[in-house]
Amino acid sequence: GCKNSIMATVTRTILPLLLVATIVSASVWPIDPKTGVQGVSGGGNVDPEFDCEMRKLAYTYGKSLIPRMGSFESLYYALDLNDPSCNMTLSGDEKKQEIPADMSVLEGNPIFVCPHGSDNNVEATEGSPLKSIQKAADLAASSDRKTVILRGGIHYIADTIQLGPQHSNIHITSYPGEKATVSGGVELKVEWKAYNVSGNETNIYIANIKGQVDDVPGLQMNGARATRARYPNLPAGIEASCGYGCMINGNQGKWTPPNFNKFGNVTFYTDSDPEHDRNVTAKGWFQHYMIGINGLCAVYDPPVSYWCSENPSGGGAFAFRTPSGVVAPPSVLPHSPYNDVSQAIMFVWRPARWANWMFEVGKYDVANSNFTFGYGGFQGARGNNNGGDFFVENIFEELDFPGEFFYNKTTGNLYLNYNGTGAPPTDATFVAPQKFVLVNATGTKYNPVTNVKLSGTTYTAAAYTYMKPHGVPSAGDWALDRYGAIFLQGTESAMISNCVFDRLDGNGVMVSKYNRNATITMSDFSFIGGNAIAAWGYTNETDGDNHPEAGVDGTDGNHPRYTTVTSCTAREVGLYEKQSSFFVQAKTAESIIMGNVFFNGPRAGINANDGFGGGDEIAHNLVFSTCRESGDHGPFNSWDRQPYLTTVRTGEPSMIMQWREIHHNFFIDNYSPQENVDNDDGSAYYHTHDNFFVYGGNGMKNDFGGHDNYHLNNLYAYVGEAIGFYDAPMLPGHEDHFTGNDVIITGKSVGNFACGGDGDPILGNNTYYTSDGTIQECGKPLATTQQQGFDKGSSVTKTPDVGTIMTMAKKKLGMSYF
Repeated sequence: GCKNSIMATVTRTILPLLLVATIVSASVWPIDPKTGVQGVSGGGNVDPEFDCEMRKLAYTYGKSLIPRMGSFESLYYALDLNDPSCNMTLSGDEKKQEIPADMSVLEGNPIFVCPHGSDNNVEATEGSPLKSIQKAADLAASSDRKTVILRGGIHYIADTIQLGPQHSNIHITSYPGEKATVSGGVELKVEWKAYNVSGNETNIYIANIKGQVDDVPGLQMNGARATRARYPNLPAGIEASCGYGCMINGNQGKWTPPNFNKFGNVTFYTDSDPEHDRNVTAKGWFQHYMIGINGLCAVYDPPVSYWCSENPSGGGAFAFRTPSGVVAPPSVLPHSPYNDVSQAIMFVWRPARWANWMFEVGKYDVANSNFTFGYGGFQGARGNNNGGDFFVENIFEELDFPGEFFYNKTTGNLYLNYNGTGAPPTDATFVAPQKFVLVNATGTKYNPVTNVKLSGTTYTAAAYTYMKPHGVPSAGDWALDRYGAIFLQGTESAMISNCVFDRLDGNGVMVSKYNRNATITMSDFSFIGGNAIAAWGYTNETDGDNHPEAGVDGTDGNHPRYTTVTSCTAREVGLYEKQSSFFVQAKTAESIIMGNVFFNGPRAGINANDGFGGGDEIAHNLVFSTCRESGDHGPFNSWDRQPYLTTVRTGEPSMIMQWREIHHNFFIDNYSPQENVDNDDGSAYYHTHDNFFVYGGNGMKNDFGGHDNYHLNNLYAYVGEAIGFYDAPMLPGHEDHFTGNDVIITGKSVGNFACGGDGDPILGNNTYYTSDGTIQECGKPLATTQQQGFDKGSSVTKTPDVGTIMTMAKKKLGMSYF
């Protein structure tokens, strides 16, 4: 019966026995608690007392945003508040507060599903439940019984749950008071036998599972990941960030140059319609839509990219390419030469750590230690002749560290270097993720899936998608795959509420093409292989009769609009694909990202890959510990290199996006600090106001043709300078504004920007704080610059005490009552 299955799930060993890092562990805060030096990020000095009090404030603020998290233990440890140098008591309810059970879902003759039910139970009642969620959804679609209730336990799905327009208005939820889990994995039947238990980190067991699955792309023991055999090793396992470590330095490999003729010639296209010119940038920056089709961009699906266009521009701009291979002798790979690399994957950071590529090995010249890359290299939009830091994975000889596994697809043998004493426990569960998508709700703009609701359920064990086809969604630095554990396309008013997304090896939620009013609320994302949530629209660049001309045109509405993410948490994302965020959008408009807590990611926390449409609101979020494994960016990053025609701004077709609002956020740029809001190449039409921004090289940044960015009434704490502009001239009437801000500066200058002449940024009514109460602007004392009519109403004084700064921050965040 179903109750027995629930009890079996509860009474099993819950935590992995020393297999991977503990689920909640302390982070090493990258600010030295004694000296205040930003050691990890190489930044300047900060006041250690400020750093500590700021982290305590972040903990209080995060709990106030998400009260259901109780003591919010993961947040507490991520802020390193158990450090004796900055100790704060873990407070609040120890356990996460459960959402009150909604007993009303039991009304109206719902359809019941139990992990051990039977699809022969045509009544689908509580006493006679179905086994298949798909069969239950289909029954709901064909009847007036629109609620599907999942009993507690693990529901292993044999196939992706498919929801079409006929499934509109159904609600899939857990039984009140029970926890249902939807798993995309297969529970393996294993009989472990000793293989090599010689000690010295070698405790390898073997089990033959041939016929159960075709591959073991990942392995979860009692719900936590093992690490696929690799070099260099991960001391704490795949679920704990190694920062910049656990890699082979890219300079140790000899990189084979790109093969520019590999896929034939590229076809260039630049939109020449004068009605599509975006004439609001100086020096011609990013005025025309342009792409390249095929050529080296044939690795993408569709085979198109701005970075294969005739004249890509921006920071570090040149046409896309990747190295063809690498020579890595035994001095670099000490366990080589390898006997078999047919299953191997090489993970390669692009130099400067902007993204990481993954390649299969196409050819291995053992005598010369030469690996020629095969399929892959499409996981980022930006290329290079060489690779950066790298590692190798899924090679048997690298099974040398506790917690690692290797599966031989030919023999069916599964090897586990068990991180414990003796053999793996007989009551442990081993699950191999198999399904790329767990729930697929797909309709069209003209026949959408409407009002589908998923609530109160855990989704886990989706397989990784980093080797699935990727596309370049627009002219930012990203490549994406259109996959997610929950996949929404052609939906209206889809609702995901009170769900848990845990240990999914690809993206958590993908909002693809036409969607309206998709909402993800009160849900938690943890240990995600890619992005927590991605929204990616579509314009016609490579299909139909009107391509590529239609690539610029977003007026057909085939994109997400009004996507709302509220009261969610996301942590430990980008375990595999490092160009990953808590939320990323491309060809998407009017998103609302509000009241969330995001931390612990390898790259920017929130990313806008383009200026498509605009009208987005990012407010009342706590975001920190981003860019832990990569360079530049911070909690928020944007680009706007590619203009698009949309109706978002005024309701009429326009090449200009509606203003984006970024307000009342608490952002901490504590890793690789550049700035909290990194408005990169061409970014424009941002109202950034009333935020508390901590650390960073700059308070405000603009570069390469950016303009119309307003920073108003923000509090910046311990930034190197107020403003950093790089090759960012602005046309009259399109100047940036920096007014009414409080800026605590570690340097001696307001910043780097043009002084005198048309198109200069407009500054005024700011208060600058420095250690000695003096500051330079345009190479002169502030008072001298003001006599020349610049930065009127601004003043400089000494840095206030920590208590005063905290009071200012609380007021900015609406926390005066704390």
